[in-house]
Amino acid sequence: MTKLLRSWVESANTAETQFPLNNLPYGVFSTADSDPRCGVAIGDYILDVQALEAKGLIAFGGAFKASSWNTFMALGKADWAKLRQRLMEILAEGSTDREQAEPLLTAQEDASLHMPITVSEYTDFYAGRHHATNVGTMFRGAENALPPNWLHIPIGYNGRASSVVVSGTDVRRPWGQLKGPNDDAPRFAPSARFDIELEMGAIVGTASDGPITVQEADENIFGYVLLNDWSARDIQAWEYQPLGPFQAKATATSISPWIVTAAALAPFRCDTPAREVELLDHLKDAGPMLYDIDLSVTLTPEGKAADTIARTNYNEMYYSAAQQLAHHTTSGCAMRVGDLLGSGTISGPKKQNRGSLLELSWGGKQPLELETGETRSFIEDGDTLTLTAAAHGEGFTIGFGDCTGKILPALENPYKR
Repeated sequence: MTKLLRSWVESANTAETQFPLNNLPYGVFSTADSDPRCGVAIGDYILDVQALEAKGLIAFGGAFKASSWNTFMALGKADWAKLRQRLMEILAEGSTDREQAEPLLTAQEDASLHMPITVSEYTDFYAGRHHATNVGTMFRGAENALPPNWLHIPIGYNGRASSVVVSGTDVRRPWGQLKGPNDDAPRFAPSARFDIELEMGAIVGTASDGPITVQEADENIFGYVLLNDWSARDIQAWEYQPLGPFQAKATATSISPWIVTAAALAPFRCDTPAREVELLDHLKDAGPMLYDIDLSVTLTPEGKAADTIARTNYNEMYYSAAQQLAHHTTSGCAMRVGDLLGSGTISGPKKQNRGSLLELSWGGKQPLELETGETRSFIEDGDTLTLTAAAHGEGFTIGFGDCTGKILPALENPYKR
């Protein structure tokens, strides 16, 4: 197992930090005295990458003059490796670059975090078997839980890039057209069954034009973020046939502020599950394609203590991000730098492993009891939902930062005259 790599930034050498030298995730930050700029998290600090380049400590053709990582990602995999290696040299214990680099550190508590990338396109998948089985059982019965195509292809839909927001952004309860089982006609009202989906997001760093293999897809993924695909279940139930989710998924999709690179996650590779249905050649694994990353969800009612309501692991996915990306290209679909692929809800085999309130409350029929004594079937106004992730090495943890959002009450009817 990979051991902790030591840094001259002492807070990066603890077992508790999410950001040891082994990690070096990429984000965008600002301070009271600076505009948004690219940075790398190390311990309790952020190293200003734009300033590193201005000082001549790194050289990537001015890629870091931009306030997102897209320009750098477009340089390609060789430069991704070159930057990571150089940052390790600069920040390693005993580095001769310490004197020049140390003034470029900003305490994380003094920084505001922003979207780390400009999202080109956003696609969300439905690729967790436990989640798909649970949802299918609720609505179609256990015998028909999975659609006929589910074991053959990663099912997905094209979402809205404009809906993607960074962690910490408040989320307003949406209005939509609803029709319950006892309604004679649809009505326009705020969603009463608002929910989360615990996911990972893969960020495409290399553009492609036409079909690519699973191996090529894996090499095109720059890194990963935590992702919460907020979902209005009651809006979705009325609108989704026959073309799938639309407004139910367009309110917001929150991502964590730090991109953990595929290189940092390499020691935590693991296999996709055994399959009773053989995949077609274009989707077959090219080696271990998933990651062993512990995931959790906490719900914090306004003014009260946080309660962990779910724990699972990214290794529960049926299809890897590389398989999803490869499948996405089979039609000839071009992929762009900054494309974001949501994994689909990540649930495990037990109740406490379910990555959505829809599953945890079994469609509202079995309300979830919180430690406060309150119950939840779905999210209430004022609730804060927080997703966390951690890959555990020997004496260190690779983290993503929190992915959090607070639910604000619905607006007054925006169409009332």
